[in-house]
Amino acid sequence: MGEILVGTSGFSFDDWIGEVYPPGTRKQDMLPYYVNKLGFKALEVNYTYYSMPSQRTMESFARRTTSDFSFVVKAYKGITHSVDENVRETCRFFREGVRPLGESLKALLFQFPYMFLPTDENITYLRKIRDEFAGYESVIEFRNSKWFEERYFDLLRDLSLGFCVVDEPKLKGLMPFTPVLTSRTGYFRFHGRNRAWFREPVDVRYDYLYSEKELKSFVQPIEDIASGTEGTTFVFFNNCHAGKAARNAQTMIELLREKPSFGPAARTAPSN
Repeated sequence: MGEILVGTSGFSFDDWIGEVYPPGTRKQDMLPYYVNKLGFKALEVNYTYYSMPSQRTMESFARRTTSDFSFVVKAYKGITHSVDENVRETCRFFREGVRPLGESLKALLFQFPYMFLPTDENITYLRKIRDEFAGYESVIEFRNSKWFEERYFDLLRDLSLGFCVVDEPKLKGLMPFTPVLTSRTGYFRFHGRNRAWFREPVDVRYDYLYSEKELKSFVQPIEDIASGTEGTTFVFFNNCHAGKAARNAQTMIELLREKPSFGPAARTAPSN
């Protein structure tokens, strides 16, 4: 059974001040607090979807975290959403940007939009992603339920690409919660269950706090995925509005600790 690491999708949010971080916390102090005070051992870096990662920022991230800290970096939108003919160059710039993270970079997350459908063209593009990022653990997040077929899970296995297990509102067209392992990296992403998903602005879409009962229902699926690989299983909470992700992540760590099978080989980060 591989290790389980729990964290959040991002850390640098103004509305976390007073909720997660003490009042008056400066931006440059948020990551050290996330690591040293909240005790998380993993982070999904999300700003890289909106802008290309800079080596300077990645060097700062590496410097302000511990040697055993794990990063996952989300791919730039020019690779997953607004793809143009220069995508190979974009991929190269992205690889250069994340290079300073070194061995602490454990995976890359490629989250495709709802309109990314299982066409021959898009399947070919997944192969291109595999080739462009050879040597990295890459995880694919689909938003459209048309990918919810065993043949597409087999495709990911053939390409050694991970599958991102999502929990999101149970709305027509969105991916259902389906714990599947397609590579050595297990991956869970919790978006919340705000049923106004398609009508709310993005910052409100993720305004959802999972109850303890809801979180308990995910413990066994997480352990089942982790038991199927010697690699890492990541569990990230993306319901970041007003610090809800951090609260749910810490609760999940405690719930996983309560499991009898939760031993040295399957560990999460300590919390305060």
